[in-house]
Amino acid sequence: GTDILSIFMDMKYKDGERASDEHVTGLLIALLFAGQHTSCITSTWTSLFIAKHGAIKNRVIAEQREIYGDDLKGSVDFEKLNQMELLHNCMKESLRLNPPLILLIRKALKDLKVEADGKSYTVPKGDTVLISPTVGMRVPEAFENPDDFDPDRFGPGREEHKKSPYAYLGFGGGMHSCMGQNFAFVQVKTILSVLMREYDFEMVADELPDIDYTQMVVGPKGNCWITYKKRND
Repeated sequence: GTDILSIFMDMKYKDGERASDEHVTGLLIALLFAGQHTSCITSTWTSLFIAKHGAIKNRVIAEQREIYGDDLKGSVDFEKLNQMELLHNCMKESLRLNPPLILLIRKALKDLKVEADGKSYTVPKGDTVLISPTVGMRVPEAFENPDDFDPDRFGPGREEHKKSPYAYLGFGGGMHSCMGQNFAFVQVKTILSVLMREYDFEMVADELPDIDYTQMVVGPKGNCWITYKKRND
C-alpha cells in the first residue's frame, strides 16, 4: 500500500534487511511525536500571538475575507492556503519566538573551521555541537527588535531571515532540517484559517503565558484561556 504504515513495513535497509516490528513502532511514534505534538503547540502559540495583537488579528481576518470573499464558510484547499501570506508569516514568527524544539544536536564528521566576531575556531571531528534556535532566533544582529512579534519582518522589503543562511531555524537547517515543514504549514494554517473565519476570539489574560522550558517539546505553561464568539457575518 501507499499509506505510511505499509511503507514502513515494506521498506528495506541498505543491507536488505526489513524493519522489525519494534523499528516500525518506533518510527510511527517518532512520526506522531514530530508531526502532531509540535504542530499542536505551534497552532496554540500562533493563535495566542494573533489574539494578543489586535491590529495583526484584524489584518489576518481581512486576508481571509479577501481570499474567500462572501463564502467565509468555504472549504480550505491548497491554492487558498498558498495565498495566506500574512497567516504564513504569523506562524513563522511564532516559531521564531517560541520554537517547540529548543535544542538541535549535531555531530561534527570532520574538523570544521568557524569564524565569529573576528575570531577563528575549530570544531574537532567527532565533537557534539549543540545549537539553540531559542537563542539564535532572538539575535539582534539578525532580527530587528527580536523580542517583538512582527510577522512583517519576513515580508517583501525586509526579509530579515535572509540576512545569514541560518538566521531562521524554525525547522532546523541543513540536510537534516525538518522534512515535515511544508506539512506543518498546511496543517496549522488550515486550523487557524477555519478559526479566524468561524469565530472571533480574544485572550482572557493580559499577557501571554510563560514558556514551559521543563518540557521536551516546549509549549505554554499552564492554561491558555481564550473566549470564543461565533461569527454571524
